[in-house]
Amino acid sequence: MISSHDARLRSVIVGLGCYLPSRILSNADLEKTLDTTDEWIVQRTGIRQRHIAGEEERTSTLGLKAARAALADAGLNADDIDLVIVATSTPDYTFPAVATQIQAGLGMLGGVAFDLQAVCSGFVFAVATADKFLVSGSHRRALVIGAETFSRILDWNDRATCVLFGDGAGAVILEAREGNGTTADRGVLTTHLRSDGRHRDKLYVDGGPSSTRTTGHLRMEGREVFRHAVSMVTDVVQAAFASTGTTAEDLDWFVPHQANRRIIDASAEKLGIASEKVVTTVDLHGNTSAASVPLALCVARNDGRIKPGDLVMIEAMGGGFTWGAALIRW
Repeated sequence: MISSHDARLRSVIVGLGCYLPSRILSNADLEKTLDTTDEWIVQRTGIRQRHIAGEEERTSTLGLKAARAALADAGLNADDIDLVIVATSTPDYTFPAVATQIQAGLGMLGGVAFDLQAVCSGFVFAVATADKFLVSGSHRRALVIGAETFSRILDWNDRATCVLFGDGAGAVILEAREGNGTTADRGVLTTHLRSDGRHRDKLYVDGGPSSTRTTGHLRMEGREVFRHAVSMVTDVVQAAFASTGTTAEDLDWFVPHQANRRIIDASAEKLGIASEKVVTTVDLHGNTSAASVPLALCVARNDGRIKPGDLVMIEAMGGGFTWGAALIRW
């Protein structure tokens, strides 16, 4: 439980930006090359379209555009940032990190930049990691980015997986500010992360430098992922409520990972979160992995739903398995 009287540093969101590639791939487009239908895809996933990176676009390209948008939104310059964390499973190269490429692209000459790999949970893990740096007092402002080009690791002949994913990037800027130590504080109030490596075969990429020496393709046991997802999401969201003394009724917005509309709906129902509080973008973006949550935040903030002072829960679950949640006062 958060104390009611201890002043402490909070990681406050002061900037938000996103970027989606211009090319849109609709379900109707997929019908031309796959044995599938728009009705089948929508009924099982809620997805109607997804964005696909252009030939000249890379994960760093998308992330850099989202980063610049977040900086402009915050009224800050690259020199104002001293920490860059990029959550991605689809880096441009095995190394160097995408974060260092974005750091260079922004013209940053100081600070630290590194990537974080937790698949679809990556952005939530990155927010939690940045929060630790900021509240420790070691850093002042963090640029946290979720950026993916999942289209590059899909088997476009596998109709069970290739219809699910899309490309994109979203970014937030977190700034360390004094709070009162209560849930009324702006900023990250609590974070809860989990992993269980026993589930590798349920969602993984069948390649890598140390195994096949190739990039590989995404493989998934859809029913198994669905079965675990709802209970895992419920676990960390309830932990966030318990640690802050809040409830589903206190939430203004629930911004889940946008993997599948049925997972989103089942999770919200199990948690007792009213459907009108749930932000859903999976129909327009598909599953953009680590970019999914910040892209959804962008949509809901930009259309006026998320406002200063709102209590926002973000959560995600991804391959590994990894899962996590963060409760944030906007």
